[in-house]
Amino acid sequence: MIDATVQPQAQGKTRRLSPRILSALVLAPPVLAAIWCGGLYVSLLVVVAGGLLAWEWSRLCGPVHLPGFVVPGLVAPGFVAPGLVVTGSVVLALVAGSLSYFDVAAWIAAAGAMAAAVLGGKSAPNRPLRHALGVIYLAPTCLAFLWLRQEVPQGRDLVLWLLLVVWATDTGAFCFGKMIGGPKLVPAFSPNKTWAGLLGGMACAAIVGLLFSVFRQGQGMAFLAVASALLAVVAQAGDVLESAMKRYFGVKDSSRLIPGHGGLMDRVDGLLAVSLFVALLLWSARFAG
Repeated sequence: MIDATVQPQAQGKTRRLSPRILSALVLAPPVLAAIWCGGLYVSLLVVVAGGLLAWEWSRLCGPVHLPGFVVPGLVAPGFVAPGLVVTGSVVLALVAGSLSYFDVAAWIAAAGAMAAAVLGGKSAPNRPLRHALGVIYLAPTCLAFLWLRQEVPQGRDLVLWLLLVVWATDTGAFCFGKMIGGPKLVPAFSPNKTWAGLLGGMACAAIVGLLFSVFRQGQGMAFLAVASALLAVVAQAGDVLESAMKRYFGVKDSSRLIPGHGGLMDRVDGLLAVSLFVALLLWSARFAG
């Protein structure tokens, strides 16, 4: 006989997992297709995603307003001016990056961060840097992803590998963490993460590296396995960083944009960290060479 107290819990978990699985099945194909095709498709993907991430960040910062910032018929009272600057500067920087003007994109992001700090300081003197940090965090990480796909030789394979590594890390960390439990990884920032989850995520990422090597006719099998496991640590660090941000803002999810998953930032935090890390490595190697 099934325990009456266990069955409702299992049904509740199934109901929570169903929208997660459905959302993943709906969103994964167009993302993979855009990355595969590149060009305009991946540019649109990154610009739209960057705009949504900036919106989520502005939402986390709370309702800070500039008194008297009203345009009759266009902008209502209470319009969030710093949030507009954050979203606009991130989107404009990504548009410039999609046109391969990455130096211009850097200047746009820098100007946007300064403007967001000024506007945020005027509307909320006790938290002037909250909005500016959104530009500083989102613009470089999204530009790094775009640069890896558009500017790096064999960028398509590279970005697909990174995406699969992050997905494998998240899945492995979730499954192993739930099954094994044990000591917490960083309880102060993310109380649900465990060392077992981290090791499980690294193992799954290494398996993805091996399989990806088979896809590439067995090239660099050992390197891809080890590199994938190490990138899993970077992905988990990005996840922990985003968890710390949400704890600071006092929220569970960055938004409710994706059913069963929370916000977009909750889904791509690891990918943003990995993209920036790999882009910096490759850029440093080019500069040193």
